[in-house]
Amino acid sequence: MNANVNPLRDPRDRRLPRIAGPSGVVIFGITGDLARKKLMPAIYDLANRGLLPPSFALTGFGRREWSTEQFAQVVHDAVRENARTPFDERTWAQLVSGFRFVQGEFDDDDAFDRLAETVQGLDAERGTGGNHAFYLSVPPDAFPVVLRQLARSGLSDSTGDSWRRVVIEKPFGHDLASARALDDVVSEVFPPDSVFRIDHYLGKETVQNLLAMRFANQLFEPIWNANHVDHVQITMAEDIGIGTRAGYYDGIGAARDVIQNHLLQLLALTAMEEPVSFDAESLRAEKEKILSAVRLPPDLSAHTARGQYGAGWQGGEEVRGYLEEDGIPSDTATETYAALRLDIDTRRWAGVPFYLRAGKRLGRRVTEIAVVFKRAPHLPFDLSATQELGHNALVIRVQPDEGVTIRFGAKVPGTAMEVRDVTMDFGYGHAFTENSPEAYERLILDVLLGDPPLFPHQREVELSWQILDPVINQWAADGRPETYQPGSWGPPSADAMLAADGRTWRRP
Repeated sequence: MNANVNPLRDPRDRRLPRIAGPSGVVIFGITGDLARKKLMPAIYDLANRGLLPPSFALTGFGRREWSTEQFAQVVHDAVRENARTPFDERTWAQLVSGFRFVQGEFDDDDAFDRLAETVQGLDAERGTGGNHAFYLSVPPDAFPVVLRQLARSGLSDSTGDSWRRVVIEKPFGHDLASARALDDVVSEVFPPDSVFRIDHYLGKETVQNLLAMRFANQLFEPIWNANHVDHVQITMAEDIGIGTRAGYYDGIGAARDVIQNHLLQLLALTAMEEPVSFDAESLRAEKEKILSAVRLPPDLSAHTARGQYGAGWQGGEEVRGYLEEDGIPSDTATETYAALRLDIDTRRWAGVPFYLRAGKRLGRRVTEIAVVFKRAPHLPFDLSATQELGHNALVIRVQPDEGVTIRFGAKVPGTAMEVRDVTMDFGYGHAFTENSPEAYERLILDVLLGDPPLFPHQREVELSWQILDPVINQWAADGRPETYQPGSWGPPSADAMLAADGRTWRRP
């Protein structure tokens, strides 16, 4: 019996065959927030669910002068604070025996030589079989030096049946040219099928359920086109500011941070045609077709909007404006809100605008895809009976409260014929007894299995930058972003953008 399998686990769990083989993960940037809040807890949760082999090894690489025992305590604290599954001493004892820590700088040849020795030692001591994934949880400007060190030290070399893989966090460059330059460096070290570009949104259950909802049901597909859909709104709103991320965020902004990757991926999954299968190649082919068909409107000034949150009150608390945040230059033009209209030149979507928006310090935290349908061509009611009736809509909630809502018209109880909007909700938490795995659990496991359907290919990255680069360039010529109030839903120009098309933003 696998010593790492939880005995309380349901044997009917279909995830059992997806147990990773002998392998290890090396995390660069092990002291960062992503590693502490997401990566280390996700690895523990995978182990606790019996999805990692007993031989699994976790190696941290960082500048801190930690012993392996000190590193283990850091992981322990992160797991206790952020893990999704309960803490289990047996799981922990099995996992911690595979921990190692290597101290050094990214440009330190000796440190990478020690890392190579550590990995070789794990192969001999733990039986990891030469299979190792290198997770680059580091700033993008550190990617080239780490990748070249992996090549120089031989860590990127696989032999026989063993594998070596690299995991890269977004952003994948800051424009098309830099994305291509980064790919050139990656391609020198790892073959394409060994490169995993993480977009954690694609690991969320609701995003995957979008594909199940569309293609497993006859109910939606016949109306999923320009004959019935008026427009689509894709929203990623946060109710917090930048926090301690000034060093990363300033100069990046909302468009590069989330629209180029998360929201354009959601657009592609919403709009793509049915793939011939759900393997990586087929999914990528359909997403690439959609991204290559995306067109920007001719007048970018009228069909895009950007803003910076100002100072004010939000949720009963006085908050600072973006320009007052620690580490932010007073003259920066980085946007904390971005919105744009996109059109898709295909027969299915001709004439249907897709509106994308993302921002910080907005009314509430929510990510959703709203497919808004056209009004009925004829309403056999008095105008007064339907004056409160809006468009039908199907809303896929990605976070929080994952699920699907359908908005439609229904008669108000009473003697008069009065029709008003009502909603019908499906929530993951109510429909299924299992807790949804955290996105990083699914994605890390997929890396170890070599299963790439949820990872964007370089071609998708380049197509996304081809869409966004003209918008960024236009904004650079337009001066400063517009200020908006914290707790609002963005700058007035965003409302004006939709009003020009005779539409309004949904209030999530």
